[in-house]
Amino acid sequence: MVSVTPTARNIEITAEGLQEDLARLKIQKQALERELAAVTAHLDSVSRALVALQALMHESAPASAAARPAGDVAEVPATAAPTPVPAADKAEDGADEGTRGEDGQGPGTGDTDGARAYGKLTEQILAYFAEAGNTDVRARDVASALGRDTDSGSINAVRSTLDRLVGQSRVRRVGRGLYRAAKR
Repeated sequence: MVSVTPTARNIEITAEGLQEDLARLKIQKQALERELAAVTAHLDSVSRALVALQALMHESAPASAAARPAGDVAEVPATAAPTPVPAADKAEDGADEGTRGEDGQGPGTGDTDGARAYGKLTEQILAYFAEAGNTDVRARDVASALGRDTDSGSINAVRSTLDRLVGQSRVRRVGRGLYRAAKR
């Protein structure tokens, strides 16, 4: 029998623990990268919406200013154009695919019916709800059904997409954390 010194055994135990930590940290890094990609996409869409709303406010300001008394006119401060956020490495799930419209300017700007092509995740979620019918589901269930990881980053990406679809009336929120296909 080969005897192992206590020092060698401690080194082995430490190495095993570090390898477990390394594997866990790699998974956590991937989840955070996916979450960052989802937040970046949401930030871009909010920035575009804000710029569009500010443009509308500036267009309508002269007409509405004439209707109000001179003392009631509030000046809206102009904001700088949104600063581009450096994108993390693209997630393997393709959540960022298809986010540009036909003209390459942004989500679905070439669509005439108002529908936007946001990406693979949105399409997958809408297809899931088409099959689910009149069933209440949670974001975790949707992520699981789509074969996505059940870590918080993946579930939050699905939840963010569901919330955006609720805002577009393409999916309904029927309770806290519960979603259902929109009635057509």
